[in-house]
Amino acid sequence: MSAIAPVTVEVGLGERGYDILIGPGLLSGAGQEISRRLPGRRAAVVTDENVAAAQLGTLKAGLETSGIQPAVITLPAGEKTKSFAHLEEVVDGVLAAKLERGDIVIALGGGVIGDLAGFAAGIVRRGMNFVQIATSLLAQVDSSVGGKTGINSPRGKNLVGVFHQPKLVLADTGVLDTLPIREFRAGYAELAKYGLIDRPAFFAWLEANWQDVFAGGPARAEAIAEACRAKADVVARDEFETGDRALLNLGHTFGHALEAATHYDGARLVHGEGVAIGMALAHRFSARLNLASPDDAGRVEAHLRAVGLPWRMADIPGELPDAEALLSYIAQDKKVSRGALTFILTRGVGQAFIARDVPASEVLGFLAENHPG
Repeated sequence: MSAIAPVTVEVGLGERGYDILIGPGLLSGAGQEISRRLPGRRAAVVTDENVAAAQLGTLKAGLETSGIQPAVITLPAGEKTKSFAHLEEVVDGVLAAKLERGDIVIALGGGVIGDLAGFAAGIVRRGMNFVQIATSLLAQVDSSVGGKTGINSPRGKNLVGVFHQPKLVLADTGVLDTLPIREFRAGYAELAKYGLIDRPAFFAWLEANWQDVFAGGPARAEAIAEACRAKADVVARDEFETGDRALLNLGHTFGHALEAATHYDGARLVHGEGVAIGMALAHRFSARLNLASPDDAGRVEAHLRAVGLPWRMADIPGELPDAEALLSYIAQDKKVSRGALTFILTRGVGQAFIARDVPASEVLGFLAENHPG
């Protein structure tokens, strides 16, 4: 393992609780860590072509040294991989390797691979052990923690899936050095989200220290650990998103609609960028409804701009569908209950809340006002 002891964040779910380990050098020691916690198991590793080229060799060597000969399933990179076709490919690969219920599915990758592999682990043999080795900032601070897994439907994002908690999450901060800057920025949007939900001091810390987070070193590990603590707290209170956990969707209702509207074309918009624009829109919409000061919206937009993230719909290349079409994507999102629109809105930085029964007419007017067309 690394000479620098990893930070451990516990997700407190009783018998289904697990640890998140955060720090440099964890990938090479993953085999040792997995075999210590889940001895005598066989494993499948699900990854994508980009991550396989950069990281698979290190993981595989460590697994083999620990007596685990992994079956490797390599998929195309990108959001479009979160599909029924690729889910079937993973399920078939796990079954073809003759893995048993007590064996392990290991996700090596970002949010797409984690969501897809976790869903497969949740349904093959009615539920197998699952380990997340998150290789993107977005996955390390958000999607790898909390057990939400799934795939996209042509009708919307993450509409098919299950809750299936991992047994262990490893966040090797060193592998983030190989991320393209655009991917790192996209993950940073989810980092900032935790400050905007209910940790205003963390948001202020990010405003002052974001360059150190981008540069790596202690500030990066500190920021990731704080985000994981924030998410672990929420998940422990509300595992199945019946209440407070919905706060984690700040920016996601607008963001998911924009992703669907761009047909999940990563050249135009990746998930974290959608969330960044969505968070800016949520603060601007809250100001429009007189719930928060326009100054707060301006502060959020200024920080997103400073780190190089898009913050308005006009920042998305190409044309967008009109406001009515965007509203229809929002209406399909999972945050809808019996037809009423639910948004995560805010009373200011770090004061997010769940707003139910938001009038569609208000949303439509706001979308039309902010539409680049």
